[in-house]
Amino acid sequence: MKKYLLVLLLIGVLPSSVFSQGCVAVRGMSCSVGTGTNGHAMMHPGQWQISMGFRNLHSYKHYVGAVYQPQREAAGNNVINDQQAFDFGVNYSVTDRFLLAFNLPLTFNNRTSLYEHYGNAIAGNPMQKRFATQSNGIGDARITASYWVLDPIEHMKGNFSVGFAVKLPTGNWNVQDEFHRRRTDGTDYTITKAVDQSIQLGDGGLGFNLELQGYQQLFSRTSLYYNGFYLSNPRNVNSASNVAPDRTVTDPMVQYMSAPDQYAARVGLNYVVSAKAGIGATLGSRIEGVPAYDLLGGSDGFRRPGYIVSIEPGLSYSSLKNTYFVSVPIATHRNRIKSANDWKTGRHGDAAFADYLISVSVTHRF
Repeated sequence: MKKYLLVLLLIGVLPSSVFSQGCVAVRGMSCSVGTGTNGHAMMHPGQWQISMGFRNLHSYKHYVGAVYQPQREAAGNNVINDQQAFDFGVNYSVTDRFLLAFNLPLTFNNRTSLYEHYGNAIAGNPMQKRFATQSNGIGDARITASYWVLDPIEHMKGNFSVGFAVKLPTGNWNVQDEFHRRRTDGTDYTITKAVDQSIQLGDGGLGFNLELQGYQQLFSRTSLYYNGFYLSNPRNVNSASNVAPDRTVTDPMVQYMSAPDQYAARVGLNYVVSAKAGIGATLGSRIEGVPAYDLLGGSDGFRRPGYIVSIEPGLSYSSLKNTYFVSVPIATHRNRIKSANDWKTGRHGDAAFADYLISVSVTHRF
């Protein structure tokens, strides 16, 4: 019975990370809903746990609002983002209920497009050649403190924790690369400027997270899980220019990149396939996104707000010290909502999204 409950707890609060969904910059967040938090209820004072998560993303489908724009792919002028992201975490149990965590992401981004270089129009780009920009390096680190509201030993069948995290601006928010241009006389040249916001490694803001996670056994082999966070970024804009150096723009809604809030939530069911073997299966839904307006501070600068709703199947394997988890969130609804600048100008910008994501995590407890 105890072993069964241990397995239930190990998959009861599943690892899940939020990451860039293409052009909507939902950057990697590893907090109480992040990689390495599973099984916290069974950690003892002085115990350590390390984790590593990996996510893979291929974004290429454009949306204006919730309306898919297939003509972009047909014309070959859609933007394509590819991301491979690692997340490294260390957790320490101060008491049976109070835990501290540190997480640091490492991301490799590649973005190809036409419009950022010679332009989408055939006349402006006779060869219709794509060029790539990249950003590789560490992202914004997080320090998290979380607390199980109920005694984990006495409430093994159901519990929930609340957490508070500080996001540090350790990731470069002004990564630059070369962009290709063509003069009116037909000669080519390059300029150096900030890469697109969606592949910047950080946002330059000191952020604050409020977090919630929990689980509840429903039947002998089935439990409910839920988790979520809201990141508040009080900083208005960062120093990364959204404008090429050969243009003069002084509108604060356009000139610099925004340091936006972001959020995510998940809910679903865990099923213990084999308690003896430590195998579990999950099925749930998740939403993650960037709001048009921040909860605290200004909402100026360039941003692509929006959200993604996904169905998330997953599999887990747990032993006494190790947990392995893989999930494939599949997008069911994508919406590039209007930004503050869109409302101001009467426009409605677009954004590219992925069809699905691949997420893998491994944790080891000492």
